Amino acid sequence: MSDPHAAIELRVERIANLFDPFDPFPLPSRDLSGGAEAFIVDWARELPREARLRIVVHAPRMEAESEAAGALPAAVKQHFGMRAQRLLGDLHELFRVGRASLFIGLAVLALCVGASALVTTMFGETPLTRFVAEGLFILGWVANWRPLEIILYDWWPLVRRRRLMLRLAAAPVEVRTAE
Repeated sequence: MSDPHAAIELRVERIANLFDPFDPFPLPSRDLSGGAEAFIVDWARELPREARLRIVVHAPRMEAESEAAGALPAAVKQHFGMRAQRLLGDLHELFRVGRASLFIGLAVLALCVGASALVTTMFGETPLTRFVAEGLFILGWVANWRPLEIILYDWWPLVRRRRLMLRLAAAPVEVRTAE
C-alpha cells in the first residue's frame, strides 16, 4: 500500500543547519533558515494542491537521534504556522488598503463626474469642453484602477500562499538516518 502523503525530502549534515543562525531563541521557537524554508516551499509548490504533505529529513545517525531532531516537528509546525498568521495579517492589511483606496477612488470619480458636468454646463458643448469632460471621466475611472485591482486580483496569491503554509504546518515531520 502506498503512502498517501507526498514527501518533501531534505538531506542535512546537522539539524541546526535548517535553522536561522541569527535567531537567538531555542528550539522549537527558532525560525527555519531562509534557504531551508525556500527549499521546502518550492518543493511543496510542485506537488498537487490536494496532496497531504510529509517532510522527511535525512541526517547522520548522531544528528537523527539528537534532541534537536526530536524538537524538529514542533519547530517546523510553529514556523509555518507563524508564516500563515503573517500572511493572514498581510491579507487583512491589503483589504484595509483596498477599502481606503476604493473610498478615495470613488470620491475622485464623483468629483470628476461633477467637474465634467460643470465644464460642459459653463462652456457649452465644444470640441475642447468634450475633450476636457472625457479626460475627467477617464481620470475618475483610473483613480479606481488600483482599488479594483486589489479587491479583484491581488488577494489570490496571498490566500494560496497561506493555504500552502497551513499545509506545511500540518505536515508530519520525520527524521531518518541517512545511509
